[in-house]
Amino acid sequence: MANEALLIKHTGSGKQVEYPILSASMGADTVDIRALHKDFGCFTFDPGFIATASCKSKITYIDGDNGTLLYRGYPIEQLAQHCDFIEVAYLLMNGELPDATQLRNFNEEILDRATIHESLRKFFDGFHYDAHPMAMSISVVGSLSAFYHSDLDIRDPVSRRVCAARLLGKMPTIAAASFRHSVGRPFVYPRIDLGYCENFLNMMFSRSSQTYIDQNHYIDPEFVKALNLLFILHADHEQNASTSTVRLVGSTGANPYACISAGIAALWGPAHGGANEAVLTMLSEIGNVDNVPKYIARAKDSNDPFRLMGFGHRVYKHFDPRATILRSMCHDILKKTRSNDPLFELALAIEEIALKDDYFIEKKLYPNVDFYSGIIYKALGIPVDMFTVMFAIARTAGWVAHWLEMMGDASSPIGRPRQLYLGPEQRDCVAIKDR
Repeated sequence: MANEALLIKHTGSGKQVEYPILSASMGADTVDIRALHKDFGCFTFDPGFIATASCKSKITYIDGDNGTLLYRGYPIEQLAQHCDFIEVAYLLMNGELPDATQLRNFNEEILDRATIHESLRKFFDGFHYDAHPMAMSISVVGSLSAFYHSDLDIRDPVSRRVCAARLLGKMPTIAAASFRHSVGRPFVYPRIDLGYCENFLNMMFSRSSQTYIDQNHYIDPEFVKALNLLFILHADHEQNASTSTVRLVGSTGANPYACISAGIAALWGPAHGGANEAVLTMLSEIGNVDNVPKYIARAKDSNDPFRLMGFGHRVYKHFDPRATILRSMCHDILKKTRSNDPLFELALAIEEIALKDDYFIEKKLYPNVDFYSGIIYKALGIPVDMFTVMFAIARTAGWVAHWLEMMGDASSPIGRPRQLYLGPEQRDCVAIKDR
């Protein structure tokens, strides 16, 4: 795997050592510097792990310069066009797309695990009526190990598979229960005659005023399609903050429910999964199209705290391929609901101005997936405080895939980042009476 090497020379001692360069199947190669401290007595300094590869993975590939996102080698655009979320979840977990029999069996496996223990359902009664759905999701997912502890042998591939399927199956049920508890509605059980996304919408809005569920519980296929698309686009994104958190917690040997709960907690941050909520907050602040030029000017002013949310991405340097897909879906959904949503008109006005502005072009600030996803969730009737929970449902597919991959690699060590210590040097402590 290592065809070349990087020569590092210490200018003080003159010592020089070659470090192997590990070849990637796509993208940048990686220098194996694990022996650096032994050879030179120093570490690398890389805040935010911008240039650090923490693991080997075969799951997702991103080329930010060219706007490329691949799941197991398949372009996200093709998966969004030809697959549903369950197919993509199977792909992430198993490495290949399922055939008809495999898909049917996988669907049945996930549906069989969609119900939650009655004692766990009563767990929600302990939360205050206005508890945030993310707080409830973190707590309930973490508690799964107390209810389903018979399959917690993480050394056993069969047990690991059961846990992964259980998490995929129960996440929509837990999410919907969190929402219904927060609005004082009774719990709705999953149905065996509905697919993954249909089940979630039914558990969320059954017997409500939502226009896409009629008196016979008919769920509009266009809304199911939209939710499938959103889940596919959010299913995985390589070694992001929450996925890295799942891997770091998993490296300790913690049970998978604790790992995914930690991932949900990391996702809750506004710089990560909460970004689409921040977009809606920004649009509400701007108010109307007439105010756009003023706010664009503020966004360009480095001394102004206002930031244009939903533009630019840490990884994508030109355009986010997921945003391109969602823009078209956003039009379709708003047309379906016959909604002339002023926030959507405002979003389009901001996009049009920003994409023609030299400042944004020079800094390569293009719309990302968060720019449109919040608008679509709003059109689906999903409340704002559920946006990040929706993200967590989809990202569970990626999290369990990475957890399974890591647990299947016997060489994976416990995570232990180093630091650049800048505190006091060693000093003596004296009793308080002598100070």
